Amino acid sequence: MTDTLRFVVYTAILTWVALLAASLIRARGWTFAGMTLAIGNRDKMPEPSPLAGRAMRASQNTLEGFVLFAAVALAAHAAGVDGPRVAMGAQIYFWARVVYLPVYYAGIVFLRTLVWGVGIVGLAIMVSAML
Repeated sequence: MTDTLRFVVYTAILTWVALLAASLIRARGWTFAGMTLAIGNRDKMPEPSPLAGRAMRASQNTLEGFVLFAAVALAAHAAGVDGPRVAMGAQIYFWARVVYLPVYYAGIVFLRTLVWGVGIVGLAIMVSAML
């Protein structure tokens, strides 16, 4: 497996963790009532707390970004241009997402946008390596 594909797998796992965390934070899944709510149909979810709202938005952004990242990485792999620049862009993207989630959860607005931008730079590096 190439380094780029390895980071696709890592990012898929990170995306799943972000979605799971958002769900558990929203339902308060660490409590008995929250666990009951989480395994049910979720018809009557409570209003999200500020942290739950940020976790939900961060997970949605992570999912949306993963779609773009995976498409670029898989296109590079299929085209046979999965070289060091593509792998470096993939690493930058992944590590930016690792930092992005806790920064977003903490509500640090300007830093969140800066870290998101670093991830976009990683994607741009990947794309530029293919052109």
